[in-house]
Amino acid sequence: MHKPVLLKEVLDLLITDPSGIYVDGTAGTGGHSEGIAKIVCEKGGRLICIDRDPDAIEFAKKRLSPFSNYIDLIRSNYKDLDLILNDLGIEKVTGILLDLGMSSMQLEASGRGFSFLRDEPLDMRMDPSDPIKAKDLVNRLSEYELSRIIKEYGEENKARKIARKIVEERKKALIETSLQLAKIVSSVVQDHSRRHHPATKTFQALRIAVNKELDNLREFLEKVPDLLEKGGRIAIISYHSLEDRLVKEYIKKWENPCTCPPHIPYCICGKMPVMRRVTKKGIKPKEEEIIDNPRSRSAILRVVEKI
Repeated sequence: MHKPVLLKEVLDLLITDPSGIYVDGTAGTGGHSEGIAKIVCEKGGRLICIDRDPDAIEFAKKRLSPFSNYIDLIRSNYKDLDLILNDLGIEKVTGILLDLGMSSMQLEASGRGFSFLRDEPLDMRMDPSDPIKAKDLVNRLSEYELSRIIKEYGEENKARKIARKIVEERKKALIETSLQLAKIVSSVVQDHSRRHHPATKTFQALRIAVNKELDNLREFLEKVPDLLEKGGRIAIISYHSLEDRLVKEYIKKWENPCTCPPHIPYCICGKMPVMRRVTKKGIKPKEEEIIDNPRSRSAILRVVEKI
């Protein structure tokens, strides 16, 4: 079963009022949700669990069944939280959690080609009703567009060579499986000094592009201050620098929204801080958690409070 990352830290920092309303925007298999529910539900609180993946929703429903009277389980995209809350008749919430990582269920059992270690259809959609698959990008995009995606979303320094090789290979036969793609990338990336599999960054890039992960996160972060009650908190666990950079950018904007030119001696725009960070730096897993759950090694938790 998927182990929730930084669970104790999330519970300690996120839950300020056990009788409040909390949102797990990326419920996955329900690990964090279960931890929140154990504290909140016995105090009369409420938990809203959201996920795009129908398989995750079904799994979480079983796991969270003991708390079903206090939980709303909704298949949707967390970026639409304002609409979800409106439908539920809720104006603001006490806390929001986002865990932006992949669950082990998605990697190992979804059959959607998220892993480069399995021979599965090259799909990578978290929501199977979305129209574009990874296979579509790999077989249809120009060499330039493929290179841009792999470079921008995967931070892969061999993006151009990988894109060129993909275009060469797809002329011979369509690239339809995860193992096909992994072999193509590995034939280009032969850097034995890398800690991770040669295809790691390319698969990350395609997954981000297919699911519009950074666009969703940016759209959501724009809405956050309006969704939290005063003193309410948001906790976000990121796993790569692109996500964490975006989160830090918004934290900075929330803490210092002033748009006045630097040469003006005092603020005339009137924009006041709306949030403050709860911990000065991001929180990383302790060594014992990384040993127990190696997937947690790149996680970083940031927690911010509504002023």
